[in-house]
Amino acid sequence: MGAHQPQRLDVGGAIDRSRAVELVVDGETFTGCAGDTVASALVANGRLRVGDSIYRRRPRGILSAGVEEPNAFALVNGEHNESMVPLTSLELVPGLDLTLLDGIGVLDQKVDPAEYDKMHVHADVAIVGAGPAGLAAAREAAATGARVVLFEQDFRLGGSLLADPASLVEGVPSELWVERVRGELEAAPEVTILTRTTAFGSYDNNYLIALEKRTEHLHGTARDGVSRQRLWHVTARQVVLATGAFERPIVFADNDVPGVMLASAVAAYIGRYAAVPGRRAVVFTTNDSGYATAHALLRSGAEVHVVDAREAGPSARVGTAAADAGLRISTGSAVVGIDGAQAVEAAWVAPIDDEGALAGPAERVACDVVAVSGGWSPNVSLHSQRQGALHWDDALAGFVPTVPVRNQHLAGAVLGTYWTEGCLTEGRAAGLAAAAASGFAAEQSGRTSGSEVDTVAEERVARAGTTRQLWVVEGRDGGYTTHFVDPQRDNTAADVLRATGAGMRSVEHVKRYTSISTGVDQGKIGAVNTIGLLTRVLSGEDTRAIPPGQPGQDGTGSRAASELSGIPAAPPSKPTPGAIGNTTFRAPFTPVAFAALAGRSRGELFDVARTTSIHPWHVAHEALFEDVGQWKRPWYYPRAGEDMDAAVARECRAAREGVAFMDATTLGKIEIRGADAGEFLNRIYTNAFKKLGVGKARYGVMCKPDGMVFDDGVVLRLEEHRYFATTTTGGAARVLEWLEEWSQTEWPELDVVCTSVTEQWATIAVVGPRSRDVIARMAPGLDVSKEGFGFMEFRETVLASGIEARICRITFSGELAFEINVPTWYGLKVWEDVAEAGADFDITPYGTETMHVLRAEKAYPIVGQDTDGTVTPQDLGMDWIVSKTKDFIGNRSYSRSSHQGPGRKQLVSVLPVDRSLRLPEGAQLVERVALGDYTGEGLPERPIPMLGHVTSSYHSQALGRSFGLALVKDGRDRIGQTLIASFLGRFAEVEVADAVLYDKEGTRRDD
Repeated sequence: MGAHQPQRLDVGGAIDRSRAVELVVDGETFTGCAGDTVASALVANGRLRVGDSIYRRRPRGILSAGVEEPNAFALVNGEHNESMVPLTSLELVPGLDLTLLDGIGVLDQKVDPAEYDKMHVHADVAIVGAGPAGLAAAREAAATGARVVLFEQDFRLGGSLLADPASLVEGVPSELWVERVRGELEAAPEVTILTRTTAFGSYDNNYLIALEKRTEHLHGTARDGVSRQRLWHVTARQVVLATGAFERPIVFADNDVPGVMLASAVAAYIGRYAAVPGRRAVVFTTNDSGYATAHALLRSGAEVHVVDAREAGPSARVGTAAADAGLRISTGSAVVGIDGAQAVEAAWVAPIDDEGALAGPAERVACDVVAVSGGWSPNVSLHSQRQGALHWDDALAGFVPTVPVRNQHLAGAVLGTYWTEGCLTEGRAAGLAAAAASGFAAEQSGRTSGSEVDTVAEERVARAGTTRQLWVVEGRDGGYTTHFVDPQRDNTAADVLRATGAGMRSVEHVKRYTSISTGVDQGKIGAVNTIGLLTRVLSGEDTRAIPPGQPGQDGTGSRAASELSGIPAAPPSKPTPGAIGNTTFRAPFTPVAFAALAGRSRGELFDVARTTSIHPWHVAHEALFEDVGQWKRPWYYPRAGEDMDAAVARECRAAREGVAFMDATTLGKIEIRGADAGEFLNRIYTNAFKKLGVGKARYGVMCKPDGMVFDDGVVLRLEEHRYFATTTTGGAARVLEWLEEWSQTEWPELDVVCTSVTEQWATIAVVGPRSRDVIARMAPGLDVSKEGFGFMEFRETVLASGIEARICRITFSGELAFEINVPTWYGLKVWEDVAEAGADFDITPYGTETMHVLRAEKAYPIVGQDTDGTVTPQDLGMDWIVSKTKDFIGNRSYSRSSHQGPGRKQLVSVLPVDRSLRLPEGAQLVERVALGDYTGEGLPERPIPMLGHVTSSYHSQALGRSFGLALVKDGRDRIGQTLIASFLGRFAEVEVADAVLYDKEGTRRDD
């Protein structure tokens, strides 16, 4: 092993030296050990360089040991060819073949053969993070009997403890303590431990989304029946965030050279993986935590020189330990440059002043690794995704949660608690509090008191020691072009200064101007340092730092740019990072493959075809289908020798002259229940429903706040506090979402519950003059007379077959019609019974094309076809449906001049002069002009304004001609005029007519 892994220690770490694992990187074979990541295996092999930067092609090296890695990415060659995988979190397994990437991935073009699935679960307590705080919280919550889900993104539990397995926790080595707690959790019946699982999104009501990688570690092969990755959707009563913290780099000249690493990463590679990044080290720190890395390097046999930016040096406790270990320390100093292009060869160390400028000559210190610690940033991503408040803690030098989000708890480093005992105390308290809030009492009380938690909070600063807020160190050449803030995006301090010179003041604007934190980093590495840089630049104290040729070089350009943009000039006093604020945290916290988000919803399941329970009958009777809102709906039923026109004409005749029936199951159906259901519907629809009688139905239209038609349908009042609303087939989901949005966010005080029941009911429309006869046979006990069963009424009844049904007098054709509603599982049976009951009347099934013809003849609009988001009910000629006595969504918009004045497009019919011509839907309508305005090619010689367009177009069997519906500017005033329809390079004359072309008096519905 030694020959292949020259930087591997002979003892220590949490690796299995008895199990060597080979991997191939860019065609070169390396050997690691079981328990390694790819990054730690490369470190053990003395390979720190991992490629070049995106734009400037500068060499890049491994910087971190976790998900915050900005440099080390690879394409995993093989079955999946997964791209942009961080080497620092890629578990080493046999058979890995990697191609290093320079920060830009390549999407695999072949079909991914793996399976991905989703799991939806509920938990009493969800805990994110399995470091000392998270494990302590899980143990306490599990002991109460609560149902606990523990998320850990690593493949091992322990968090920060993994970097120091010999440290003591509750009197035992941390490695043993972690295994002991894991055993307790695995033995608890209501605990689920999810390793290799990253909680990447946090939403309202403690709804968490997490990605579990399930098979990548199984020796490179997938296990039969196990999905490759699983997306967990977890709704928890209580959440504990023990998400830890990220160490910050320091911005200095050439801080991107391979061999410059985070101090915590160096400690992790030594303590967890027994891999030493270098044998001659410089530890550059602004706080006490860097000294732990220095001691780890010393124990590994490395030479160590500590460069402490603080003039006073470390705290007394840390300083004593450093002196005892014989560490060489340079205080009040900084690394101001690096020698070496492909790898660190030496660091230049010099004293600095309060602003990070050189205050003396620089000393060249030969080394092969520079471990940097610029302080710690609590990992507040999930907290902030829930709009959790943050504040800048000047003593801890980091953004820290102000208070937990409702029903959430915080513990450990996410609060700035950076020592193990403090994490355990907070974790125990959080776990017990979360369980108690979920209704589970602890058997033992007082294990962690409130005073202990308060003590931890009071000790944070003392334990952490002083952190110097050193945001940038001046280079020896005075420039800032190699001071990297976001190495993944090649962004430097000079880019930040250029942004402020251009007038940018908001950190969000600077982020977008420079692209800092817009890549994989997402603020983990670069955000706080950028904010810190802004505190210097915007203070007016560092105008000398703005690169030559940039606005503000003389100290005036920045002020002028800000005044021109309307942003106040930079204040004379130095702003704090808290005053500047942080960037927005968004999901996903770490990258997630689209395949995982899709789960099984791809291929045939990507856009699932929905069918009604009656579908087998339609297929057996050779119906042709069209897709409507995912549903397969019968389009028409051709008989031998019939084309579509002949079949539709026959179906229309049956509906107008005899009896026909249609599968209307696909209509959206929503139950609205609650004491305020009527009031709720009154506010949603333009017309009134609060006083609608039980047993009655009413057609309604709902509008957006701008007054434009959103959807329509019939509403039934089933009971005093229970309504049943239908929607358009394609609008069912969006209407339910619309109702939920208003009930939850605008009127939460209303007692309303909305439930989708589309799939629970099969609906059969029986239409035509003989429909009453068919219904009488279907429900012999029901009075179906005109006097006994009025229009827009419904009856609960029992069919002759013994099936309970709800029958409504509703029409979408203008003919006498009934709708039979039965539970879905009876749909096919009742359909067949209707066919039998109407057989001697030659009952005819009809499809959507016939439905469209029938409704268009009556000018019944189809939302989304005859409307386009710019149409009001008044434009449709439905002023009668807009209440003048109540308020509703969109009502105020009708008082706007744009809604009342001339020029609005109105629904009318258009009749081609050539009665056989069927206009294409979408044909443009223009003014009729003199023939001299047309050229021989059929195009007008001058532009002619468009007046409207054809929305629906059919041939009418009842009218004996073609016709269309159209939205035309001032359409109702143009009735009787002749317009020109333009389509496909052709022109045709059309006459504008009233929208209703058939049975204008509406007498046929009651015949």
